[in-house]
Amino acid sequence: MGKLTGKVAIVTGASRGVGKGIAISLGAEGATVYITGRTVHEQKSTVAVGGDIHSTVEAVNAAGGQGFALQCDHRDDEQVKAVFKQVIDAQGKLDILVNNAWAGYEGYHNDTHLYPDAPFWEKPISFWDENLAGLRWAYVAGTVAAPLMLENEGGLIVNISFGVPDAGNAAYNIAKTATDRLSREMAYHLKDHNVAVVSLYPGLVRTEGVLKNAQYFDMSKSESPEFTGRAVAALASDEKILEKTGQALVVAKLAQKYDFDDIDGTRPEPM
Repeated sequence: MGKLTGKVAIVTGASRGVGKGIAISLGAEGATVYITGRTVHEQKSTVAVGGDIHSTVEAVNAAGGQGFALQCDHRDDEQVKAVFKQVIDAQGKLDILVNNAWAGYEGYHNDTHLYPDAPFWEKPISFWDENLAGLRWAYVAGTVAAPLMLENEGGLIVNISFGVPDAGNAAYNIAKTATDRLSREMAYHLKDHNVAVVSLYPGLVRTEGVLKNAQYFDMSKSESPEFTGRAVAALASDEKILEKTGQALVVAKLAQKYDFDDIDGTRPEPM
């Protein structure tokens, strides 16, 4: 029996990448995991990298959990509401929400944004929308999930983010800074209801998109997507998780605290 047996989770944007790794790791601890994403068939993917919601379900099941695929375009609030309704109708509760869906890298995957270090005025205005859209998606999912977790008398919301102390990428940096603020604001209202909310910072993750552009990174410092998932699983298993609510947490530091390794047996250092 895993630490999360009996727990019900939704992981948004889990066709591939960090979301897929989180879903797999939650499944490995026995959770029932609902995966949302736009891509139903890899051959018809909206981005030029592999993966779809059904392949993630297969990986969750193989890891020991129970996975379910729910096609959802998080740009459509009604589709988002329908996802949560399906989960509640089937399971009667929601314990964990991971807000991972984000479109900020899609332009790089599709080779439409060729200059990641270009000043903001040289980037298309669409770059702002692609980066900030995920913030709204997390907000909408949180507003739907919160009442369900109140009924459940507890829960955990994880907003995937990243620490950005240095200037240089306005849209991305604002999106991540705002995500951290969103976690604090959600935590403020939910703490008294036994619902914890945190931001989570992965390191350099070996996602399909990063591997596609591996020549630009020092891959010796990289992490698997499942490493972030193990951090989420550890947080969801922590009986004192409310002590961390509202905080921004680093995956590699959580590995030190909770004593878990990456899937290859290594323990990446915090970036």
